[in-house]
Amino acid sequence: MDADVLIIGAGSVGMAAGFYLARRGARVVLLDEGEPPHTLGSHHGSTRLTRTAYGEGAAYIPLLLRARVLWDELERLSGERLVEPCGVVNLGVADSPFLAQVVRSAAEYRLPLEQRRASQAMAHWPGWRLPADFASRFEPEAGVLYCERALTAWRELGQRQGALLLGGRAVTGLRAQAGGVVAELNDGSRLTAAKMLVSAGQRVAPLLAQLGLVLPLQRVRKTFAWYEADPGRYGPDVFPGFSAVLAEAIYYGFPTLDGAGLKLGRHDGGQPLAPGEPLAPFGAYREDREELDTFVRTYLPQVGSFIEGKVCHYIRTPDEHFILDRHPEHGQVFFASACSGHGFKFAGVLGELFAHWMLDGEPGFDLAPFRLARFG
Repeated sequence: MDADVLIIGAGSVGMAAGFYLARRGARVVLLDEGEPPHTLGSHHGSTRLTRTAYGEGAAYIPLLLRARVLWDELERLSGERLVEPCGVVNLGVADSPFLAQVVRSAAEYRLPLEQRRASQAMAHWPGWRLPADFASRFEPEAGVLYCERALTAWRELGQRQGALLLGGRAVTGLRAQAGGVVAELNDGSRLTAAKMLVSAGQRVAPLLAQLGLVLPLQRVRKTFAWYEADPGRYGPDVFPGFSAVLAEAIYYGFPTLDGAGLKLGRHDGGQPLAPGEPLAPFGAYREDREELDTFVRTYLPQVGSFIEGKVCHYIRTPDEHFILDRHPEHGQVFFASACSGHGFKFAGVLGELFAHWMLDGEPGFDLAPFRLARFG
């Protein structure tokens, strides 16, 4: 066989898994249609939020606690600054279910959390203008991740451990056979391995369909942009990352880092896309900029002019929770998909999890909430 493990898709989870598998001594080959880090998947755009008092549900928190340890370790191993410890503030109406879950998560796991009314939040962070019925839930130990730096760190560390990355290799076919798997590539070649992790973003559903699985995934075009911002008011020392749950939309953002400007995006919404469908450039839809400009004018009035906008995509499940699973008939095939726009902070722990699962037979975490079978 060509490898112990083939990884189809060397993005966030795939690249991390390659490192952790190689560190365990496995022979690993990673296949990717691009040369990661790149802009074909969901790992570009410079930064991602990381937080642990999770409003999306308590099932994620054991993973997040381990993820924090692994981010610190990755910084030490790579010698790169990967985490900006600026904190993250969650904003919304005081009785928001999301904020309530943040509070429950913090209480259950004894995580530091500062709770403020709107007036107190604006006094603490003068860059905000908030409605009177808003509240803030600030997690001081949260922050910002530098996503492309992290991907590069996993790639380089994995290669030092013997992982082989084959970029520019699109996988066109998958087959499971007795004792292993076969990946057919766009150049007509084939690779074989004992086991396989499919973590190829928009390609996961069509590839696994060849093995009889139907994944209820929706690819969605997303946009984000940068705005001029005074570092004295919106820099990481004085202004945290944020999520803002409004009645009609959910936004997220970052302080200005290294003079790049305040970054802002909308988490929900977007335009549905087919797998492989090209992303229309920023500005192709009126709402691309209009929605972000409106948020800035309403809630961040001291932020300056628009700088630039970019596009990416999410792969979403119907409930916007992950799919982390193993093929029910071909146990040598594992898959990770549909992180639904909130997965990067988990990339390290999911990579380690799949390494343990594939080599030891157990993932080390309760994955019941993330199994494909929940969709019937």
